[in-house]
Amino acid sequence: MSEEKDKAIYSADHCLSCTSCMSSCPVMEATQEYRGPKLVGPAHSRMHFSQEDYEDSLDFCSNCKSCDRACPSGVAVSTLNMLQRGEYYRTHPHKQRDQMLAHGEDMGKLVRSLPFGAACANLGMKIGKSLGVFGMLGIAGKRDMPSYASQSFYSWFKGYKQQPSDKKVVFFPGCFINDNEPQVGIAFVKVMQKNGYEVLVDQKFNCCGSPMVVTGYLDEAKEHAHNNVARILEWKAKGIPVIACCTSCSLMLKEEYGELFGEDEMHEAGANVYDAFEYLAIMEEKGELNTSFKEVKESLMYHVPCHLKSQGFGTPAKDILEEVPGVSVELADAGCCGISGNFGFKDDKYEISMKVGAKLFERINISQADEVICDCGTCRMQINHGTQVKPCHPIEILAKAYGE
Repeated sequence: MSEEKDKAIYSADHCLSCTSCMSSCPVMEATQEYRGPKLVGPAHSRMHFSQEDYEDSLDFCSNCKSCDRACPSGVAVSTLNMLQRGEYYRTHPHKQRDQMLAHGEDMGKLVRSLPFGAACANLGMKIGKSLGVFGMLGIAGKRDMPSYASQSFYSWFKGYKQQPSDKKVVFFPGCFINDNEPQVGIAFVKVMQKNGYEVLVDQKFNCCGSPMVVTGYLDEAKEHAHNNVARILEWKAKGIPVIACCTSCSLMLKEEYGELFGEDEMHEAGANVYDAFEYLAIMEEKGELNTSFKEVKESLMYHVPCHLKSQGFGTPAKDILEEVPGVSVELADAGCCGISGNFGFKDDKYEISMKVGAKLFERINISQADEVICDCGTCRMQINHGTQVKPCHPIEILAKAYGE
């Protein structure tokens, strides 16, 4: 186990109560009901969760991690909030909507196991929304649930013939790309093939656990962490890195396991995980990136997800895409989109999520860009919901530049 001083829970002792986290919190800006990051997780964890009292407004933390990035003392504010939330739900029941929102992987497996499952599920969700069923369950009735693709990424991958290579990476698609937007994973595979890499998959991976953490299923998320860490370390022993195209997945695998659960193996495994454009940027630094791009005449508006900002490697997608002839990239620079995973799908958080995303929606609506790009699946859903503009993942633009 890690030394106590390295565990996130002990970082609360460094809190200076300076309010930097509060001034940067998008939820506090949108509602007065949230008392703020430092008054929730850090304050409670100073007693190392020895007291049984519970701060009601903890439910308003979206885990966007703006507070972590703002803290001058390195306090893992959002992680402390999630630990406190997990502690609460060890003795309190979950709502039915939390069960649904936290277990998308299970829902996806069920859908894929049934004949015409995706089509039936999509129709059922449309009918359920029109009849107000989602609202009855505590899910925002104004919002569409993510539709299932007719073919999952894993199913597509089984039938795709790659050019074999000694250079290999393992792709971690995550639940959303596998079940809802397989085109993102397909684009990634084709981009890596254009760069001389063979892409592997490992279906022994579980959901990264991010949806479970934010809804308080902390013990279950830990089980997923142990499984995924074991898989990552097995690939690391073979010298093969693990790559994700979803920034929430990559952040969870790289950093949040270690912060939440504090086990040495989790930190070791995290060092073998990369976000897609992070890895492509490393390839470019080594002179290994294929830059034989075709012209793509597009101006792009780029919303950088909160969970990408928290990884601290800049915006390599912007840097690489700007090398494509005809492409220009402008950062939206309008803050959090507001959805924060499943936060914005909750009926009592919907209006808050829309207030948080209002600046971004306005920025996109007045933009003259041809297309909006974003690395996070739920951010893309929020942008589409708030603007009627359908964004894509930056990897899809890069695949287009390679003629795919």
